[in-house]
Amino acid sequence: MIYDSTNEEAALARGVSRGQLEVMQNALGLTNADISKLSEKALLKAIRKLEAPDRPRQRVAYQRLQLVNDRGEIPPNAQQNALRQLDSMRLRARAPQVAGVPSGPAIDAKSLAPPFLPLGAGIAPGAANWVSIGPGNVGGRTRSIVIHPARPDSIWIGSVGGGVWFSSNGGASWAPVDDFMANLAVCCMVMEPTNPDIIYAGTGEGFPNVDAIRGAGIFRTQDGIHWSQIGSTVTPDFYYINRLACASDGSVMLAATNTGIWRSADRDRSGWTRTLVAEIADVKFSPTESRRAVAGGLRNGIGYWSDDGGVNWHQAAANGVWSGRVELAYSVKNPSIVYASVQGQSGEIWRSTDGGKTYKQMQGLSVEGSIAKFLGKQGWYDNVIWAGDPTNSDHVIVGGIDLWRSTDGGNTLRRVSKWDEAASAHADHHAIVSHPHFDGATNKTVFFGNDGGIYKTADVTTVGSDEERLLGWVKLVNNYGVTQFYGGAGNSTTGTIVGGSQDNGTVSYLPGQGASKWANIFGGDGGFVASDPSDGRYFYGEYVKLTLFRNSNGAANDDDWLNNQICGVFWNTAIGYWDWKPLPFTIPDAKSENALFISPFIMDPNNPECILAGGLSLWRTNDPRTPNTNSTGPSWTSIKGGTGQFISAIAVAQGNPDLIWVGYLGGALYKTANGTNSSPSWQLVDDDGSVAKLPNRFCTRIVIDPSDHQVVYVMFGGYENTNLWKTTDGGSTWTGLGNALPAAPVRTLAIHPRQRDFLYLGTEVGVFTSEDGGASWSPTNEGPTNCPVYELFWMNETLVCATHGRGMFQIDLSGV
Repeated sequence: MIYDSTNEEAALARGVSRGQLEVMQNALGLTNADISKLSEKALLKAIRKLEAPDRPRQRVAYQRLQLVNDRGEIPPNAQQNALRQLDSMRLRARAPQVAGVPSGPAIDAKSLAPPFLPLGAGIAPGAANWVSIGPGNVGGRTRSIVIHPARPDSIWIGSVGGGVWFSSNGGASWAPVDDFMANLAVCCMVMEPTNPDIIYAGTGEGFPNVDAIRGAGIFRTQDGIHWSQIGSTVTPDFYYINRLACASDGSVMLAATNTGIWRSADRDRSGWTRTLVAEIADVKFSPTESRRAVAGGLRNGIGYWSDDGGVNWHQAAANGVWSGRVELAYSVKNPSIVYASVQGQSGEIWRSTDGGKTYKQMQGLSVEGSIAKFLGKQGWYDNVIWAGDPTNSDHVIVGGIDLWRSTDGGNTLRRVSKWDEAASAHADHHAIVSHPHFDGATNKTVFFGNDGGIYKTADVTTVGSDEERLLGWVKLVNNYGVTQFYGGAGNSTTGTIVGGSQDNGTVSYLPGQGASKWANIFGGDGGFVASDPSDGRYFYGEYVKLTLFRNSNGAANDDDWLNNQICGVFWNTAIGYWDWKPLPFTIPDAKSENALFISPFIMDPNNPECILAGGLSLWRTNDPRTPNTNSTGPSWTSIKGGTGQFISAIAVAQGNPDLIWVGYLGGALYKTANGTNSSPSWQLVDDDGSVAKLPNRFCTRIVIDPSDHQVVYVMFGGYENTNLWKTTDGGSTWTGLGNALPAAPVRTLAIHPRQRDFLYLGTEVGVFTSEDGGASWSPTNEGPTNCPVYELFWMNETLVCATHGRGMFQIDLSGV
C-alpha cells in the first residue's frame, strides 16, 4: 500500500513519471490513494486522458472545421435552412422508395426510433426498412433532465447530439420526440412551474468555447411531443443557450447565453431584453420567491444576483478570488442559502447565507484531509452542483469528472462515483435533478445526466458509500440511442460491427449479444475503425490524434488491451514504465500530435495487412498484426510528405493497391498511381486543368468506384450545396452533384455492390439516395433521418449507417 507515500514513491510503484502522477492528481482530481487502487486498465485510461487533457475543446474545434465554408464561417441559421430544404425535398418526393430506401414525406416521430434488432438476428434480418442496431446501452452526453411533477414517470432528457428523448416509464425505455429538433444540440430544458405541460428547450452547447456547434434558439412544447421554435430567439444572440430558468409564478423566463442574460416577461416569450452583458453559464430563480435570482459567469469567475426578477443584476461579493465557470444551486430547505461550484484551479465550493449576495469559501477537503479536486482541470466543461434536500441544507452534491457528496455544507467531500468502473456512474457530469416527490425520508431518488447518458440512485444519502463507489447506481440508458459515432465497420462473415464513438470509446455489436448489449473494446473518444475481412478476430480503431490500436479477439471485449497498441503509449515491462516506442514502431505525427483530433486511417481493401494513416504525412504499415514487445511491433513508414496541412481523407482503389487518393483539411486533393512503392509519386488533382475548381475546405471523404477507377466521388464539409463532386476521368475534370441537396456538410458515400448507379449519401441532415449516379437525390423519411451521418458501409448487401447522435441503423438492400 502506498497511501502515504511521496509522489516519487507513488509514481515508481505505478510505473509512471512523477510528472504524469502530478497531472493525474491535478487534472483528474486523484489522490495517491486513488492512483494506487487503479487497475492497470484504468491506469492506462488515465494516461490516455493526460495525453489529450483538453479533449472537449479539441473535439469541438475539430467538428467546427467540418462545418465552416471556404471563408471559415458558418452562415447564420445554417442548420435550420438545411432542414427546411430537406422538408421541401420530402414534400416533392413521389416514389415510396429510391434505391431500396424508404422515401417521401416526413412520417410520425416514433419511426425515428424503429425497433431494435432482436437478439441473435444478425445482419440483414429481411426487413425492407431501417432497423436500429443500437447501441441501446451506451447513451451519450446529456446536459438536461426534466420530470413532470404530477406524472413522475414522465421524463424528458436533452442530448447534445440526438435532440430530446422521452420516457413514460421512469427511464425503463426511451424514444425521440420530434423530428424537427433531431439535429439540434439540446443543452438545457425547463418546465413552466404553473403549467408543467409546457417545456422549453435551449439549443447550442456554449460551454466548450465560442466556436461550439451552434443552436437555433429556444423551442417549446405544450404536449411533450411536438416542438415549435420561438421565432424571437432565432438570432445570433441565442446561438448558445447554456441554461433556462422560469420564475416560480411562471411570469418571467431567463436565458443564460454566451452573449448575456436575456429576459422575457410575456407568456408567449415573444419579447426578450438583454439585462446583463457577459458570457453566462448558469441562471437560477429562487424556488420560493419569483423576484430573486442568481447567475454565474462562464469564464469570468463572477457571481450575480437580482432581487427584481432579473431586470437588474449586481455582482456578488466573496472573501476570495473566483475564476472560470460558476455553477449555482439554491438550498431547497432554506433558499437564503446558495451554493456555488467555482471552477478555480480544480474546484471550489462557496456558500452564501443571504441569497447569493455574499459568499464564503468552504474548506472543500476530502475525507483523507487533502483538497478535494472535484473538478480537476475540466470545470469549464463538466461542473454541476445540487442542494435539493428539503431536510438538510448542508447536504450538497457536486459533479465534475466524478460525483462528490458533502453533509456539512462543503467543508468535507466524499467521492461517490468512480469513472473507471462500468458499474458506477459514467464520467463527466452535467445535470442533477431530484425526483418530484423527493422528501429526504421516504423518497431520496435523484437523477444524473453525464457523458454516458442518464443514471439514478434511489438513495442519494448512501449512493457510492462503499469502497468501490458502486453501491446504489442504476444506469437508465435503456435504448436511449444517442451515441455519437465518428466511424463504423463490420465483418460480413461474423456479423460483428464496431464503431468509434464520442466520449464512449470504441464499441462493438455482437449478433449473439444483441442491440442492447454492445461491448467496449477501447476507452476514451473513438474515431475511425477497420475490420479485417480475412480474419474475424482482427479489428482496428483509434483514440484521438492518431493513437491506433488493434483488437484480436473478435471485438468481444477489451481483454487484450495490454498488447493492443499499434501506435501509442505502451507498457514497457523491461523498465516498468508507460512510454512511446522508438521509431519505426510508432508514428511521429501521433507522438507530436500533428494530426486531426479524429484522424483518418483505412485498411487497404486489397490487403488486410496494409493500413494507411494520415497526420501531417501519410503513414503505412504492412505488419499490423505483429506482436508487441518492449521495443518492437508494427512498423510505420511515411509514403507522402507533409503539405503543412492535416490529412483528412484517404482512399485506396479496390482491385488496384497502387491507386491511392488523399484529401486535406484545406481541400487539397492528391493521387498516386504507384502507391505500393517505398516512395510513391503524387499528383495534385483538385485544380490543375479542372473545369470546375473544387472547394477549399475540409475534404471529408473520397470514394473510388470499385468497378471503374476513373470514377471518383469527393465530399466536403461546410454549410454549402457544393459539397459533392464526381470525376469520370480520374480527376482531370469535375462535376458538382450537390446542387439539389440541402446546403450542409456531406460526410460519406456508399455505392451499391451490384448497382453502381445506386448511391447512398450521408450528410449532416440524414441519408439521401440516388438511382442515376448522383444526378438526382431523394431523402429517407425514417430511421437515421435528419441526423448527422458519418459512415455508410456494407455488410454483404446490407447497408449500415453510423450516425453522430442516433447510434447505428441497417437496411437490407439485397432485393434492389
